[in-house]
Amino acid sequence: MNRIWTSLLTASLMSLTIHAHAATLLVGSYTDGASQGIYRYQFDDKRGHIDPTPQQVVKSVSPSWLVLSADQRLLFAVNETPGGHASSFTVSAKGEIKPLNQVASKGDEPTHASISRDQRFLFVANYAVNPDPGGSLVVISVAKDGKLKQVVQQLRHKPSGVNPERQAGAHVHSLVLSPNGQHLYASDLGADKVFIYRYDGASPDQPLSPAIPASVDLPPGSGPRHLLFDAKGRHAYLTLEMSGEVVMFDVKDDALLERQRLPLTEQQEAAAKAAGGLHLSADGRFLYVSNRGTANEIVVFSVGKQDGQLTFLQRRSVEGDHPREFALAPSDNFLLVANQKSNQIVVIRRDPRSGKLLETVQTLKQDAPSDLKFIE
Repeated sequence: MNRIWTSLLTASLMSLTIHAHAATLLVGSYTDGASQGIYRYQFDDKRGHIDPTPQQVVKSVSPSWLVLSADQRLLFAVNETPGGHASSFTVSAKGEIKPLNQVASKGDEPTHASISRDQRFLFVANYAVNPDPGGSLVVISVAKDGKLKQVVQQLRHKPSGVNPERQAGAHVHSLVLSPNGQHLYASDLGADKVFIYRYDGASPDQPLSPAIPASVDLPPGSGPRHLLFDAKGRHAYLTLEMSGEVVMFDVKDDALLERQRLPLTEQQEAAAKAAGGLHLSADGRFLYVSNRGTANEIVVFSVGKQDGQLTFLQRRSVEGDHPREFALAPSDNFLLVANQKSNQIVVIRRDPRSGKLLETVQTLKQDAPSDLKFIE
């Protein structure tokens, strides 16, 4: 009898230990192949291991970018297809996802979204592969229960036309709010600019208006993609997809003042330059940037404590093809990479002290992953 009780107690303690380190991982994906939509996995943040059996599969057409509300009880996704859509879901306390509704994004191939701090509006970036009519920024009203309502505002930018193949039209690639929630920054790959808008949640029909200055110019043909602010909002970082660079800005009165621009690769071929996502460590001491193309690397920089400037630290292969997005685990001890074209999620151990990426812990087969988000 004692052996039975001892076994039961041991099993219970092991279960509690696993639960204490468990996090919910959401995976967005492209559904042109075998993928069905959004996948919910359990992630062991102590071992750096994704349970290979999904806890839930939510059918949705190419939910390529995921957005969680501040309380993590609502989930939004953009459906990256011609004639794009945005979708809304509820998230239970146990992490279970249930669809609410879907609305048209009034544009093609939406690639990114963010939600206002007051949760009244969802901002959607219609990338639009076809240059006519090109990409746009749309503002979708959100009901109190999380359901998406109508598009209340649509904004278009003038393309630069520097690269006749990729910049004949506007291509809004990301929409990022300032840390105080008062401004929205639209990175437009087709325009070689980051556009800045003031946000007024009290204006239901036109919540966005041009700020002063209304935009930040980037080098011709550089193709701005993703923007990221540090925790205090003193500095910002931007990937330039087409030139394969990362830019560091000082932030002053919500204006972006360029201070530094660094290459992500030493290779000169255009095929090696395809900058993607970027994320800061929780302590703000290190910046991680993905470079796709033929490079397929995560590039690591240390961040200056006072001035926010970047110093190159490491290049680390993603051991796959096309790191569409990546995420740091809640513990900050692991970095997970969504390798879209090689159909895998790669878990890499991270040293919090040095910031360097170490050995690969796990490679999980996952068809066309595009985004990774944690529910803690």
